[in-house]
Amino acid sequence: MEVTDNMIGLILAMVSSLFIGTSFILKKKGLKRAAAAGTSAGVGGYTYLLQPLWWAGMVIMIVGEVANFVAYAYAPAVLVTPLGALSIIISAVLAHFMLKEQLRRMGVLGCVSCIVGSVVIVIHAPQEHSPSSVQEIWTFATQPAFLIYVAATLSIVLALVFHFEPRYGQTNVLVYLGICSLMGSLTVVSIKAIGIAIKLTLEGISQIAYPQTWFFLTVALICVVTQLNYLNKALDTFNAAIVSPIYYVMFTTLTIIASAIMFKDWLDQKASNIASEICGFITVLSGTIILHATREQESAAAP
Repeated sequence: MEVTDNMIGLILAMVSSLFIGTSFILKKKGLKRAAAAGTSAGVGGYTYLLQPLWWAGMVIMIVGEVANFVAYAYAPAVLVTPLGALSIIISAVLAHFMLKEQLRRMGVLGCVSCIVGSVVIVIHAPQEHSPSSVQEIWTFATQPAFLIYVAATLSIVLALVFHFEPRYGQTNVLVYLGICSLMGSLTVVSIKAIGIAIKLTLEGISQIAYPQTWFFLTVALICVVTQLNYLNKALDTFNAAIVSPIYYVMFTTLTIIASAIMFKDWLDQKASNIASEICGFITVLSGTIILHATREQESAAAP
């Protein structure tokens, strides 16, 4: 059996989901301990930096993100990103046992929907078109359609940070997660560019001398730092069972849109495969919404 690039990307994405799902719970426990001992992250505190559990979660998350990083070098974002649904299932199950956040029948149904949708996406995912150089990726990144997407994304992020966060950040989870997800879509396309550059370099076609490689690296670092900061605030302020699915839905949707605009993932696909992928994605989204609604009701009913 031939091992294709998509298969490598699939395996790496599944490993990534395992580590990232676990990291959510460890970081949440660390944030709760830090809040009990000092100022919480939700109101600007950084005492969580002294918590070993938070750092354990960070290390595991970094390992998961590295696996995800490499996956993007082998497989298209339309395949890799939706598999993040597996991390929701893992975090929901662990939250049930470690954080005493209940997972009941409707929650299980949501998890099953995520799995079914992910399988459909995997079966119909397009084969990756590998650019021959980072300069080719730069051509994708500077096309008018993607530049418009970047300008719109940064404008919305600035509005959320300076206008909406001071007013609604502590009461509306969409503020923090909106910032995370919008920046996350730019992170993914940058990381995909870096991953391809590294892959080409290891194959003997060095991309290190190109300034575009370092530009993508700088953008990725800025976006990752911003994501982590606001994700910590969201986790500290809201229930982990609410944060995880909403973050997944927003992040995945925006990432697929950004990748489709920049890399044109669906350009050579048949209409039937595209329709199947969309159905699979809707199934995954439905699962996360069911899981979110169920857990939110349980959280509201808790004493």
